[in-house]
Amino acid sequence: MRWHPKGYGGHRRDPDQVKREGWREQGLLAVSLEDARLTWPERELVRQLGEKLYGPRPSDEGGRHG
Repeated sequence: MRWHPKGYGGHRRDPDQVKREGWREQGLLAVSLEDARLTWPERELVRQLGEKLYGPRPSDEGGRHG
């Protein structure tokens, strides 16, 4: 028989459930730029917010192509 301390073991929530509960309970939003549910303007808005709050991503520092 295995014994697990309270909070360890049992059911693991899937990542989308964790994100959903974070948004509903704490107002936190975790968004991937690669999320296929977002349109291009929505992904661009997320990218701009991320850069404003946290600076450019290491892969973006070399400048843009396009």
